[in-house]
Amino acid sequence: MPKDLVGNTLGRQVLKSGTSIGANYAEAVHASSRRHFITLIEIATREARETLYWLDLLADSGTFPTEQLSDLQSECKELVAIFTASGRTAKKNQ
Repeated sequence: MPKDLVGNTLGRQVLKSGTSIGANYAEAVHASSRRHFITLIEIATREARETLYWLDLLADSGTFPTEQLSDLQSECKELVAIFTASGRTAKKNQ
């Protein structure tokens, strides 16, 4: 498969899962209940993990230099940690 096709395909996946992180977090902020908040934070966490997966594949494909993606990969890892901690706290206080 040509490198540009791989990059476009993986890039689209990053765009989909990456924007889903923000959409689910924005909805969680205005959740109607603690349970709803927990559900949305868990979805945002999964989307952040998925985005990290696609970024890793993009880096491994050689389409972009790894250094160009490392900040995004770090950001995804931080979001996973933040959302995971937030979900645990919400469950604990339920």
